[in-house]
Amino acid sequence: MEHDQEQEACVEQTQRYCVQRPIYNQELLQGQLHKRQRTSQTLGQRIAHSCRCSSKKAKSHLYSFLPILKWLPRYPVKEYLLGDIISGISTGVMQLPQGLAYALLAAVPPVFGLYSSFYPVFLYTFFGTSKHISIGTFAVVSMMVGSVAVREVPDEIISLDSNSTNTTDVLEYYSARDSKRVQVAVALAFLSGIIQLCLGFLRFGFLSIYLTEPLVRGFTTAAAVHVFTSQLKYLLGIKTSRYSGPLSVVYSIAAVLSKITTTNIAALIVGLTCIVLLLIGKEINLRFKKKLPVPIPMEIIVVIIGTGVSYGMNLNESYKVDVVGNIPQGLRAPAVPEIQLIPAVFVDAVAIAIVGFSMAVSMAKIFALKHGYTIDGNQELIALGICNSVGSFFQTISITCSMSRSLVQESTGGKTQIAGTLSAVMVLLVIVAIGYLFEPLPQTVLAAIVMVNLKGMLKQFGDVMHFWRTSKIELAIWVAAFVASLFLGLDYGLLTAVTFAMITVIYRTQSPEYRILGQIPNTDIYCDVEEYEEVKEYPGIKIFQANTSLYFANSESYTRALKKKTGVDPGALLKARRKAQKRHAREIKAANEHRKKAVLKLVSPSTNDVEASVKHEIASDDLPVNGKLEDSSVQDMSPDEHEHFVEPKSSIHSLILDFTPVNFVDSVGAKTLKSVKKCNKRVAVSQYSRCCPCLPSERWVCCTG
Repeated sequence: MEHDQEQEACVEQTQRYCVQRPIYNQELLQGQLHKRQRTSQTLGQRIAHSCRCSSKKAKSHLYSFLPILKWLPRYPVKEYLLGDIISGISTGVMQLPQGLAYALLAAVPPVFGLYSSFYPVFLYTFFGTSKHISIGTFAVVSMMVGSVAVREVPDEIISLDSNSTNTTDVLEYYSARDSKRVQVAVALAFLSGIIQLCLGFLRFGFLSIYLTEPLVRGFTTAAAVHVFTSQLKYLLGIKTSRYSGPLSVVYSIAAVLSKITTTNIAALIVGLTCIVLLLIGKEINLRFKKKLPVPIPMEIIVVIIGTGVSYGMNLNESYKVDVVGNIPQGLRAPAVPEIQLIPAVFVDAVAIAIVGFSMAVSMAKIFALKHGYTIDGNQELIALGICNSVGSFFQTISITCSMSRSLVQESTGGKTQIAGTLSAVMVLLVIVAIGYLFEPLPQTVLAAIVMVNLKGMLKQFGDVMHFWRTSKIELAIWVAAFVASLFLGLDYGLLTAVTFAMITVIYRTQSPEYRILGQIPNTDIYCDVEEYEEVKEYPGIKIFQANTSLYFANSESYTRALKKKTGVDPGALLKARRKAQKRHAREIKAANEHRKKAVLKLVSPSTNDVEASVKHEIASDDLPVNGKLEDSSVQDMSPDEHEHFVEPKSSIHSLILDFTPVNFVDSVGAKTLKSVKKCNKRVAVSQYSRCCPCLPSERWVCCTG
């Protein structure tokens, strides 16, 4: 009983522990360890092993390539079906107007946006690993496709308000232009899909890590500005050319302002009314999302109202409001993309493939983390590649995950890819049955839908203040991505942003944080002495830490920081020592000269014998000892006084280099450390390293405690 009480009293006190263990150096440690025997395989053996197939391995590869075979047989109908149906209908209602609207961004007729909202969504059900993302058209990717299509097939100096009276020729021209732009968009989708497939089969899913969050958010914010600018002419009902490439935003705004006096008032009123209704609907959905069983589908409501008003008031003919126009019924026969266009759009296809994959995998990871399942980045690449490449044979444009639709699909109870399939079925019904009903839909309504859907991306301007408080380097990445993408175009802007992000990595390793560590009293915890007042240093000992690897790019800065932070500069100490020795030698010489003059004054110069004896005495005083003049004044000094006077020393006797955060040290860094150690040894400063198995083993102490 007394023993238990003593144990409880000990527990109530401050817990302490004492660990006793030997201190190893690298050489001693290697001598006590035995390396594992590894049998190396030849290249032929590795190829043969990778090509070897068993039934279990074949089944695993099949399930990996077709994830639907794994989850569909175990689909819990009673638990998931109702939620998937509600989610599929809600997403499909949203998919329809966005497909029409984003087709305008891609510079193709609206019906091709419907095709892109059916085929890829259906294919993703079989090959995708995410249960919640909504595949289809997306504003950023559609804008990138549109910029390429306009660049390859630019607008000519022909418009409906020209002096030409032959309207049929003008309509035929626009039809031919749109047909060529569709060919460019389809070739772009095919090539981006092939690139994604290749990256997926080569296991390059890790590429998404190079698109950091600040970079993606800065890029999408610039893309939102591009999209918003491109929709101004539809909102105002103005006829202007569409621009692409560097400074396209500036040219688009200038073109709109130059024709602002030709604004179609009817189109502007319809567009602004739709914007107000959409904003009100989104605000209601946001405030009452917990009480509403499903979000109010304001987009399809606005489309229906806009179509009805346009048809009833005959806005196209009476007020010259541009409408969607012909929406052919039924699906198109498959056709091979124009292969000859591939060289002209290759670079753009790479950018679209990477951006599309980055958008999809980032949203997929968010939902997977929230709902407790995993996704395969490489399989996501393969799934997107199949959706784009196979869909291109059916005249689809490049697709990816839509953030707004994915949030709706997840929030309305979607559990699996069945919800996406049902949304694709709804789009199919519109294509084959009732698509013609949306032909009177004003384009200004679609512009309003696009602009309101940009609200989330335009809110990302608030990232500037966030990154200003958290990380100036991430702020620089965001600003560089935004500015480059805004003025150079989305393709060159993305390349510039990725390059700048790489440069910041090099900058961080070249300009790391250097600290002097001290001990928190009565603990074995060491912290930065400049950060906390309670941290104390041991007299004569400096613990120096760098938070990055030591290699050729930052070895010089490491040496400079080591001298500055610790106050141990071997070069300066040696220089001071040499100056002290020279000063001491001058003082000895001056003292000898003073003695000579004093003796000559005391002795009479008339006596030759005495003069000779004096000269002999002076000569005997100046005799060198071991090549140096002996100084009686030095002999009178104590050894400690002489050593302090001639050889200045540092107050630091031990220097510990903490390599705990260091990942690697290259040959240049190792030579730098050896040089520093050699210099410190010359000024009687002992040097040790802490926790760095990558350093040379010669006399480096590694104390892991």
